[in-house]
Order: sequence, then C-alpha cells, then structure tokens
Amino acid sequence: MSLTIKPVSEKEENNINNRNFEDFAVPEKAGLHIAKPASPRFMSYDNRRIHLIPQLDLLDDRTRSGLLRASKIFPLKVNSYVLENLIDWDAAPDDPIYRLVFPHQDMLTEEADHALTALETGALAAEDAAARLVEIRDTMNPHPADQTSNIPILDGMQIEGIQHKYRETVLYFPKQGQTCHAYCAFCFRWPQFIETSAPKFESKDNARLLAYLRGNPHISDLLLTGGDPMVMNARRLAALLDPLLDPSLAHVSTIRIGSKSLTYWPYRFLTDPDADALLDLFKRLADGGKHIAFMAHINHWREIEPEPVQAAIARLRQAGVTIRSQAPLIRRVNDNADTWRRLWSRQVELGIQPYYMFVERDTGATQYFGVTLAEAHRIYKGAISSVSGLARTARGPVMSTSAGKVQILGPMTVNGQKALALTMLQSRNPDTVHDPFLAKYSQEATWIDQLEPFDPVDTFPFGSKKGAA
Repeated sequence: MSLTIKPVSEKEENNINNRNFEDFAVPEKAGLHIAKPASPRFMSYDNRRIHLIPQLDLLDDRTRSGLLRASKIFPLKVNSYVLENLIDWDAAPDDPIYRLVFPHQDMLTEEADHALTALETGALAAEDAAARLVEIRDTMNPHPADQTSNIPILDGMQIEGIQHKYRETVLYFPKQGQTCHAYCAFCFRWPQFIETSAPKFESKDNARLLAYLRGNPHISDLLLTGGDPMVMNARRLAALLDPLLDPSLAHVSTIRIGSKSLTYWPYRFLTDPDADALLDLFKRLADGGKHIAFMAHINHWREIEPEPVQAAIARLRQAGVTIRSQAPLIRRVNDNADTWRRLWSRQVELGIQPYYMFVERDTGATQYFGVTLAEAHRIYKGAISSVSGLARTARGPVMSTSAGKVQILGPMTVNGQKALALTMLQSRNPDTVHDPFLAKYSQEATWIDQLEPFDPVDTFPFGSKKGAA
C-alpha cells in the first residue's frame, strides 16, 4: 500500500473532529493482560470535510469527481485508521475496503444523477437544492422492512428509539450512539446519518426502556444498535446497562451490541481514555450473569488482519464477551466464495463465531451493491462447503424482511419444475419459524418481494401471494 500524506494546516486540523491520544501506559486490570499497541491520533472526516482527506490526491480525477458527487446524496464518514491501515490505495477505487467506505458515482440512480447535474449547472436554484436532495433520498426506501411498524407502545404512547419485532428481542437506539467511527457505503441504516423525510430512531430516555423491559418478562435479549453504541463513552453505557443487573430484569439474560468499532477503531478497546472502564463494565455484567454478545460487523477478512484488531479481540474475550460476526454479501466488496471462506476461517482462529451472511437490503444503492438471490446462494454454498464445522455456524443467505428473517436453502426440482426452497429463521409469528416453503425459481430476483409462491394457490408463510418487502 503506498501512501503520500498531504500536510494539513493547523487551522484545518483544529476544524477536524479528532482526539489526541498520547502514547501512555494504561494500568492493567485484573484478567485483562493483553499488550496494547500505541494509539495513533484519531482524525475523522465527513461530507463537509472531504477535501481534507489526504489520500484523495491518490485518486484519478474521474474517481475523485464521482466521490464528491455521490457524497451529496449518501452519507460519508471515514477516519485516519481506516484510511491508513485498511485501504490499498494502489488498487483504489477497486480495492474492496475503498468500495466499502466511499460513495461512488455508479451508486447514483439516473434520477439522482440528473438532479445533481441540474445543481451543478445552476438549472436548480440553490435554495431548492436541499429539498431536492431529500426528495431523491426518499425514493431510496429509507426504512426497509417496514421498520416503523416495530415501534412498541408503553402507557398508550409509542416509545421513541425502540423496535420490538421478535418476541424475545428488543432493539434500542441510544441517542448518543447514532453515529459511527466510519460509515459503510452500503449500510441500510444510512437514513440515521443524513437528512430524509423519514423518522430517525433514537432515544435518550433509558427509564422508558427499562420500564418496557420490566413489563415484558418474555424478552430475553436487548440489542444496542445505531449507528454504533461503541461511540458512547463508558460512563453513559454503564448508566444504561448496569440497571440490567437488578433482579427485576433477570429475564433479560443477553445483551447484544451491534458494532463496527472492532475493525474501524480497535483502539476503543485498547487505549481510548476509558477503554479499561468499558472492559470493566463488560466484565461486571458478565460476572453478574449476563451474556455479552458483541455482534461484530466484519465485511472482509482484511479488516481483522491488523495487530490492533487482534489485540482488541483478545481483550474483549478476556472480559467475558462472546464475539459473533455478521455482514451482508456486497457486490464489489465480498461477492466471491473465497473471501467468505477466508473470513470465516480466520474469525474462528481468532475466537469469533461466524453468525450471519445477509442479503443486501433493498435500500439505498441496492442496485449497485446487491446480488441476485441465486448468486447469493451459490456464493454461500461455495464458502460454507470449504470450511470446517466450527465455521459452519454462519447462517445464510438471509433476507431481513418485514415478516422476518428468510433463509435461502437453495434451488430444487419439483415435478420437473425448478423451485427455490426457503425457510423462516425468525418471524413475527413464532409458529412459522423453520417452516420451509417454495417459490418459483428466479435467476433475476434480488429480494423476497420479487418471488412468487411455487404453487399459485399457495401463499408464503407470512400470508402474501408475493413476498413481503
């Protein structure tokens, strides 16, 4: 990887959201004796500060121009660790991690491209520009799988920042966690980070969350999501999670944390000023009987090769945390069986449990990142058949639909006709879990709503003649 770093002026540097971490010795806590690499300076760049990213000078004019255009529609955030350690700039823009992080001209729909051209040529007045950009984003299915229908009721009122789709699991969106150390260009949570007319999920009222959990003893899992809860400091996280040790919440036995921080900023668990306090919190919860499941979003095996990532993994495991990995199948990033084989095998070596291979959701730039269901199954089968049994815990390909998680079991022939076998891994209606069903085989379908029941007189388990979006 070749890097040429452009000097940044003191004024520019002061305008960048950064944290200066000096190399310092952090006292080791009991049971957390893992060597910690020296922490570099954290520097963050977003849509407003793209021009300060030094590595952009390494891109050709067309790629750089396309990035700047696409960033007017899609959110962008990247940090110095990702820029310096994960992207091969000699291969950009075709490097998979570059594609994972940076928006690209080809992500734009024809409508978005025309609107941006109108902005650039002055055909659209500047005062109308912001509204027009919001209109474009609104056409990109901002909240797929009908997420707004998952908001529960407490005392006759909807609870902001909570989703309760499956009986046992509640999702919580803490307000302070609705950003990330860096954004993924494909992320289905993109409306959390940029303006649309769709509502954002966030809450600063932990008390209502706890009241809802107490009133629903069938809930066993609390999932903190975002954004990324790991951008929150340890003090805020402790205020949220320590109350779960109260006997009245004993039924909430598992705390899940959905996060990309492990590979986008591993120093969160190593040398951040409150890293030890964070690990102490996890250990305290684990010692108190809670299962701490760190749901690591890892899209490519290269993300887990740097030494700081492996040190962070070791520290989390020593604190009593179980790490599981999940990621979607993304065209131009990990759309081949060998990448997944290497990813899952390496994760098992490091003590991470492969959990899900998702189908890219029907939102945002899905036409750019998505693959067909037939291709997704071919890639999954090629990868899962080439790893050991310990890595075959990865379930896939899985669509997170409004009805539930639908797994593609694969093609088959019934009475001389080709069909696609599927099953419900998770469902709003628990009675349908693991009920297999058949769809007409399609070589082009990329989502469940493009499939039809194999038998025209049948319906899918969630009661639709066609798939639920």
